[in-house]
Formats: sequence, C-alpha cells, structure tokens
Amino acid sequence: MPSTPDSLRARDAKDVEAAVQWALAESKSLEIIGQGTKRTLGRPAQSDATLDLSGLAGVTLYEPEELVLSAKAGTPVAEIVKLLASSAQELAFQPADYGPLLGQPAGRGTIGGVLAANLAGPRRIKAGAARDHFLGATAISGRGDKFKTGGRVVKNVTGYDLCKLLAGSWGTLAAMTEVTLKVLPRAETEATLLLQGLGETVAVKAMAAAMGSACDISGAAHLPANVAVCVSADLPIGRAITAFRIEGVEPSVIHRRRALEALLAPFGRSAVLDVMPSHALWRAVRDVAPFSADGPTGERVVWRISTAPMKGAQLAEIIAAKCDSEFLFDWAGGLVWAAITSAEDAGATVVRNAVQVCGGHATLIRAPLALRAALAVFEPQADGLAALTKRVKQSFDPKGVLGPGRMWAGV
Repeated sequence: MPSTPDSLRARDAKDVEAAVQWALAESKSLEIIGQGTKRTLGRPAQSDATLDLSGLAGVTLYEPEELVLSAKAGTPVAEIVKLLASSAQELAFQPADYGPLLGQPAGRGTIGGVLAANLAGPRRIKAGAARDHFLGATAISGRGDKFKTGGRVVKNVTGYDLCKLLAGSWGTLAAMTEVTLKVLPRAETEATLLLQGLGETVAVKAMAAAMGSACDISGAAHLPANVAVCVSADLPIGRAITAFRIEGVEPSVIHRRRALEALLAPFGRSAVLDVMPSHALWRAVRDVAPFSADGPTGERVVWRISTAPMKGAQLAEIIAAKCDSEFLFDWAGGLVWAAITSAEDAGATVVRNAVQVCGGHATLIRAPLALRAALAVFEPQADGLAALTKRVKQSFDPKGVLGPGRMWAGV
C-alpha cells in the first residue's frame, strides 16, 4: 500500500483492511476519502491520517437485463453514468455533484462518496433517495473486520439491511470497498414546463398542485429571478422560474405536458423547454450551480435545508427577514438551498430557528474551516437520537478509528 506518513493509498480491499487494522494497533484515526471532492463538507477532520480509496476503481459487475451494477467504491460516478448510457439506463436518483459548489472540479465524485453522503438530485421526489437504490456493499468496519451486507438482487431479504445505515454515514461507520446498486431504464425523452414570475408562496402552491396530479412529475423547482439568471441562457431574463419536468416516451410526455399546462393555467402562461435545455436546467439545479464556488456567490456560506414542501417558502421568508440571502427551491419546495452573506455565525441561529418553526433539518454545506469547527454542521440531535447514534458508532467503530467528529463532536 503506497503511503506517506499522513496518507495511505489503498490498491485493493485487502489494503483497506490492513490500514484499519494498523490504525487500531497504533491508536490512530483515519479520514476516508475517494477523490476528496467533499472533504470540506462536515466538521474539520480530526484524523491522524487519510485513507485514500481512489485506487479502488472499476465496474465489477453489470447486468443490464437484471438492472444491477456493482463497482469498487472509488469508481467515478461519471464513468458509471457513461457505461449505463450505452445501454439506455441510468442511476435514477440522479446523484448530485457538489464539486463545483465546494470549489472542486466537476465530474470527479466517486460512487462510494455519493452513497456515503446519500446524495440525490431533483428526481428524488419520484425515484427516492440514493439509499433506496443501494442493494449491497462490502466494507471494513472500524473494528478492522470485513463484512458484506445486502446482495445483487432488487428483492433481497438476507440479513440486516445495513446499506440504509451506511448511506449517509459519511464514512464514520465503515470504509466501503465495493457497492451494488439498482439501475433503471433511462427515459426516452423529457420536457420541462416553465411558469414565470411567481413569488415563492405561489410557486410552492403551483408545485403542490403539479405533484398532486396524475402528470407524473420527475422534477419540480423554483428559482427566484436573481438565481435563475445564473442558470441558463435558455431561461427568460429577469423573471423567476418555476420548472416542472416530465419524462418518458414521447407520446406520453406530450400528453402529460398538455394536461399539466391546463392544470397550471390559473398560475399564469407557461413555456416549454425541449430536451437539451431541459437537461441543462436540471443539471444546474442538481448541482446547485447558481451558488457555485466559482460564481458571484462563491464567498457565501451555503445551507441545505429539508422541510415539508408546503413549508419551504415560509422557511425562506424567516431566514430572509434576518439575513442577506438567496434561495433555490428543489423537491417541490421540500429542499431549500440558502446562500447567506454577512451574517453572524453564518446564519446558524436564524436557520436553526426557521427549522424549529417549520420542521425539518439543516446542514451547513459550505463555510470556512473556522466556522465549521465552531458550529453544528449537521442537524443537532435530540438526546435520545444522539444516544442511539453513539451506540451505533460504538458497535461499528468502538475505538473511533473512522472519521471521529466528522458529523458530530465526540462521535
């Protein structure tokens, strides 16, 4: 295993197992990374060394007829997406690429990182979260033990469903070396219906109406005017945009688009984006492109807030009343991205108060290291849940070898 004093680069699963066992023997701790695109998300690393899994790359199984794919954890998502496209298939949860948002190049994120962070894009409202497509894994626990969970079939009932636990654990329970996912056929075509000039409260009502219809919406987002202008030249300039994506075979897309136009007529006149502009819009929403670190909001802190869809506008209003902020609404209003500037404590007090009023949870996605060290990056847990989290961590990693303090202090 090639290494430096503070970096261990694994070549295979045996190297990962050896690295964890070395850390146990030497009372060291490890930060688990793939390409490192999300290293600045979460509390600052408190580890003695970095375990680099980017060498564990490559698809190990792909059976298009069975809708299943296995890959080593360090495999770039872009490589998997390209392979699936050759068979007209896709990762239906539309994995987000936070690289540019965090000042990293686009297209470098790994499949292990996506699952460890449980990242899903706009299609989550239809296809579910990343964890819902996670069928199985091979991993090394903080005890230095290799284990397998799940399997290679969609209907799997073997043992405990640890995949749901590993998804969203940010590498603090186990180092995944190989993962298996469900894949699905890619839609033949798509179209996006646009409403222009709606305020946040009315936009949320329009999105609720669309989601409650039989139009089978696979994306619903609202971009205020100052955010929409950063997204695409195909969008009207100076107008807020409320977007609805419809996917499927062409006759069905046309029929459902017309039904949606009729349903949303009371909210104003609509326009339609064809396939390529539609792709570009939803890719920008998926990756939160208006708040990219390379853009004009790059110096702002960014919060990712989940709430009930009908509460999204109210939550943003509470934050905007106290902070200089801009917003992007995804998941029909249930996912609120907030870029905040010149606010004391990065707006944490205001954001947490808004969550308390409206319900949900908030994660500080982008902020300077000092702020990430001083603030609760992930949603603070109630006493009972915090105790359960510690027991789970103790079960997988009793010596605190894997990413100690990455999510919550002392865990």
